[in-house]
Formats: sequence, structure tokens, C-alpha cells
Amino acid sequence: MSHELTLQEIAEFSRDFNADPKNQVIARAAGRSGVLEASYNERVATRLTRVFSTELDTDNVTNQKQSGRCWLFSTLNVLRHDFGAKHKAKNFTLSQAYNFFWDKIERANNFYEKIIETADKPLDDREVRAYLDFAGGDGGQWAMAVSLVKKYGVVPSYAMPESFNTNATSGFATALADKERKDALTLRRLAQAGDKEGLEKARKQFLNEVYRMTAIAVGEPPKTFDLEYKDDDKNYHLEKNLTPVEFFNKYFDVDLDDYVVLTNAPDHEYNTLYHLSSQENVDGGSPILFLNVPMEFLGQAAIAQLKDGEAVWFGNDVLRQMDRKTGYLDTELYQLDELFGINSQLTKAERLATGVGTVSHAMTLVGVDEDHGDIRQWKVENSWGDKIGAKGFFVMSQDWFNDYVYEVVVHKKYLTKDQQVLLTSTPVELDPWDSLY
Repeated sequence: MSHELTLQEIAEFSRDFNADPKNQVIARAAGRSGVLEASYNERVATRLTRVFSTELDTDNVTNQKQSGRCWLFSTLNVLRHDFGAKHKAKNFTLSQAYNFFWDKIERANNFYEKIIETADKPLDDREVRAYLDFAGGDGGQWAMAVSLVKKYGVVPSYAMPESFNTNATSGFATALADKERKDALTLRRLAQAGDKEGLEKARKQFLNEVYRMTAIAVGEPPKTFDLEYKDDDKNYHLEKNLTPVEFFNKYFDVDLDDYVVLTNAPDHEYNTLYHLSSQENVDGGSPILFLNVPMEFLGQAAIAQLKDGEAVWFGNDVLRQMDRKTGYLDTELYQLDELFGINSQLTKAERLATGVGTVSHAMTLVGVDEDHGDIRQWKVENSWGDKIGAKGFFVMSQDWFNDYVYEVVVHKKYLTKDQQVLLTSTPVELDPWDSLY
């Protein structure tokens, strides 16, 4: 039944509000400083000490600036820490602009393919709308970055530096989205008419145009480069005329196919392998797979990998209970329920099911603090530059890890035997709009 809000009810609400004098005090504090500052819990600082029993040797941080490339930054951070440990060069950095370029080309190709595959469905079909919404976007998954690295390799940051349009992607993203959505209408008409020759000609033309747009906005990537760096002992190293793929294969002792995304999505069935094909950016690349398990397995595997000296990519909802200034991530950081006198608490499953919970960011675990097996806190490397947090590093409580971390990427050797068997099972296909997106 519908309910019309009456003036009598509003008057009752106002009387209830003004009946408690504390409400006016709270309102003045919230109005002056904002609800987050007014509800800030300073006691969190006494628990998050920034001392870690296991910690990787790290120094500088990267900065994605005004872009949605966290998934790519975190992947390349994991790889650069691998390079730094093996070659004693902890401050060596990789170019995100290089792999960003290829993502735009590959993602456009995938977008056109999805549009052609769904040409028989109406434009307002939920699947078609999801693909149209993806056009021009920056967001991504671990497997998408892996696909780019395997196909195109990597280059040092100096070989393809950041540009205005990689640091602030919104302008280029809008232009690309507008172009791809218009192309979609043409491809749908050709597919519906059964014009295969016209369809392939149009697709090639559109991809050529996307390449031109990306080269103008980002710059063409290098085909070869000279590797030049000084290690931590000040020794000079130079190798000339490397291709990006040669560089990755020679200097990075890592098989990316051995890594698994463990996810904790309690709104889905546990001990199940899921597949999100709708977001795969490289045709023939690595599939986007999630092995959904209880939360304790994410922590156990991440700690095992850190103790073996390797960083951990993880997907999370960073905008929840986070302070940019201090870099604190704690479930009790902002006491909003106490401020408003309400109860807004949801379980993790309820947050995912209602859209409150989402994987909004990717960062890198580089340390953990344990006390006789109890996890106290985690050291987090972010990609927001060294002016955010403690020189770019965050500290995360175990409660925040449990509530707001949804994915960790670990080597499959850290999985249980039963979980390794699950990796060979037939995955359950996810809708493009699934909560794991």
C-alpha cells in the first residue's frame, strides 16, 4: 500500500527531534565539520601501531591520480616488488601507461565482440545495457592485467611515462565511450542484416580508429627499450634493445598462470569456482575466475605468501571506514550509527546482495602483524601517491580485512588440496551485473 507523508507526521518527527537537547549539539558539530569528522573515533590510533611482524622491504609508492587503474597499478606493484627482490632494486618501477594503452585496444575489441554476439537482443536488454555501460571504462580485474602482461609484456616507467590523459582519464574515457556506443549501433544493424563482410570491415575500421584515439591520447608504446638501472648497492646495469615481452620473460621469475583469485562472497555458494567472462579484455587471454571460500582462507593464504617474501594483490571496498590523512582502515573509525542514533549494520552477504558492498579498489599487501597466531593488522601499499596515508602506506585492522576485503590473489600452492581440486572444476558463469563485478 502507498503511504502519503502528512504534515502531521512531519510535525511529530520535529517534536521528537527537538525533545532531546543533545540532538542540537550533535547537529551543530556535524554541520560544522561534516558527519565523518564529527563521528571520528580517535581510539583507533591506539590499536593501529604500524609495526609488523612480517614486512616486505618497500620504499616508494606509485600514484594512479585521477584514474580507475588501481587493478593495473596493484598488479604491476606485485611484479615490481618481485623484480626488486630478485635484482636488489626495490625502487624500480614499471610503466602503467604502457599496459593501459593495450587495455584500451583489447577492451574495445572485446566490447565490439559482445555487441555483435547480443545483436539479436533489444537495446534495453539487461545484458546489452551492461556492455554499453562498460564502454570506455578504466576499472578491471587481476586476470585482465595478467592477460595484458602475458601478451604485451611490461616496460620500465621511464620507457613510457605517465601523461595527462593517463593521470586524468575522464576526458579520454568519455570520448572513447561515446565513439564505442555509436559503433555499437552500426555493428548491431550489420549483424541483424546478416552482412558478415560489412560487419568485419566495420569492426576493423572501428578498431583502427580506437588505436588512433589511444595513440593521440596516451602515445604509442615502445617496441624496444634499453634497460638501465642502479641496484640498491649502487651497481650499474644496462641491457640494450629489449622487447617488452623479452624483458618480462627474462627478468621476472613468475608464472602468472599459477595465481588464483580467492574471493569471499557469502551471498554466493562457498567452495565454488565462478567465471566472469563479460569483463575479459583480451580474446584468448586469462579467464576471470574466482574461487569462493570462507574468509579465514584468504587471510591464511595471504600470510603464507607474505612470509615467502611476495606481495599480495587484494580487492576491497576502500571507501568504507577509511581515513586518507592517516591511512587508517578500521571498522570502528567512524561511529555514524552512534552519531545518528540508528542501526545500519549489515552482514557482508547483505551488503553484497543490496549493492552496498562492492570491490571498489585494488591495493597491495606488503606486511602483516601477528601475535601468537592472532592477526592484529596489515600493512597496505596503496597507489594514491606519498601524500596520502603514511608516505602512501595504509594500516588495516583484521576486522576491516574481514568485512571489506573480497579478493586476494595468491599462488595456488597456498591452497588446500580440496581447493586445488576445485580449480579444475567447471566454473559457474556469472552475469555481467553480478555482485562480484
